[in-house]
Formats: sequence, C-alpha cells, structure tokens
Amino acid sequence: MAKEKIELRTVNVTRYITPLREGGSLPALAEADDDFKYVLKFRGAGHGVKALIAELLGGEIARILGLKVPEMVFANLDEAFGRSEADEEIQDLLKGSRGLNLALHFLSGAITFDPVVTRPDSVLASKIVWLDAFTTNIDRTVKNTNMLIWHKELWLIDHGATFYFHHSWEKWEQQAQSTFPYIKDHVLLPFASKVGEIQEEMLSLLTDEVLAEITNLIPKDWLLWEGAELSPEAIRQVYFQFLLQRKKHSINFVKQIQHAREAIL
Repeated sequence: MAKEKIELRTVNVTRYITPLREGGSLPALAEADDDFKYVLKFRGAGHGVKALIAELLGGEIARILGLKVPEMVFANLDEAFGRSEADEEIQDLLKGSRGLNLALHFLSGAITFDPVVTRPDSVLASKIVWLDAFTTNIDRTVKNTNMLIWHKELWLIDHGATFYFHHSWEKWEQQAQSTFPYIKDHVLLPFASKVGEIQEEMLSLLTDEVLAEITNLIPKDWLLWEGAELSPEAIRQVYFQFLLQRKKHSINFVKQIQHAREAIL
C-alpha cells in the first residue's frame, strides 16, 4: 500500500466572526469557503510567520505520532477582506495578514482540559510529554494547558510556542541536542510514567522521510524573513536538520523527563 502523502488543504476565508482574545496573538473564529469554522492564526500577529511555522510543524508532528489535533489548513486572506471591520486593531491585523495564513478546525463545544477533573492515561500522557520535549514546547503548563476535551477525548491545540530557537536563530545545533529543562513545568508530567517505554515507537514514526515531508509543507513566502542572511530553502533545511538532531539525541530529553518526574513525586 502506497504511503499517504502529507499535505494540507487550502481554503479561502469568507467571514471574520469574532476575535479570540488569547494572549497577544489575537486569533479569530472565522468561516471559510468550505462552510467550516476555523480558529484562524494570523501571519501579521505577534511573532508573525515564525509562530505559524511552529504551529504547522508542531501540529503535524503530533498528528504523525497518533495524537489528536484539529485539522490544519492553509487559509488565504484576500486583499479586500476586513475593510469593513470597525475595530482598528483588528483591521490592521487583517491588512497585515493578507495572503496565506494557518487555521485549525474549530472544535465546537470543546472544554478546556483540567488535570484535576480528567486524569489522562499514562501512555497518552507520556506521548504528549515526549512530543513537547521533542518540539521544545514551553507552553503546555498548568496555567495554560493548550488541550481540550472534545467528544470525551483529549485534543492538542496551539503549538505556536514550539521551536523557540528560531526567535534568536543562534546555536541551533546546540539547542537541538538540549535536555529541555522546561519540561519540569509540563501539566502532564506527573502522569507521564511510560516515556521510556514509548520512546522507540515515537522514533519509528518520525522517519527522516516524514520529517522532510513535514518541513516541505512550510510555504516559501513564510521563509522570506526580513534581514535574514539565509535563503528560504536554507532556512527550511535548518528546520529539517534541527528535527534530525533532535531525534538523534532524543535520549537527552527522555532522561530529563524521567529525572524531572522523579523530582516532583
């Protein structure tokens, strides 16, 4: 059986419904020409296209690992979109986000995950903690779990804080091999007792070919960084090499997870 190609659909945003005032990124609930509602992440917000790249890579890696993530799509914002918007802040955001953005299928009726209410399975918790250590996700804490319960299942959202090395772009090779000490603050760390057991499964799913496909999803115009010395393809290659090194040295963060867990039990 031929392997399914990793790809995202592209939709056109037809209606801006309401802002979702979370942090400084100001995502929005929007409708597209496929008649579905999406949580729309804007290239003109916060950390710009780097946040979209992080969202794309982090979300697709999670999906490959078998974790539940809302469908992601490329969302095209027409030049005329938002001209009638009364809120100047939102209008500026829309103007600065013309072109290709990223959107996630809206999980209507979902509720925020609360570790006091819901105790996740140890294998699932271990896979999520492993994922977040692999992608260097600093933003899945008790204060901000970035997980939802939808149809009685745990769904992962908001991977915009992954791959934080790209904000400084310095010593990325060293950061790729890091133990990731921030894992001590992960909301699921107390439940992640099977990290050692799931390690080989995780690595087997993230083949070099799969990681190349995922990094090739990044649109070229998201890699046209102002002031960057590297070409778009050279930047793409850094992301790919970062992932390869992260995988090669994964035992470093696995041991860190285990040590961090021991310290809180």
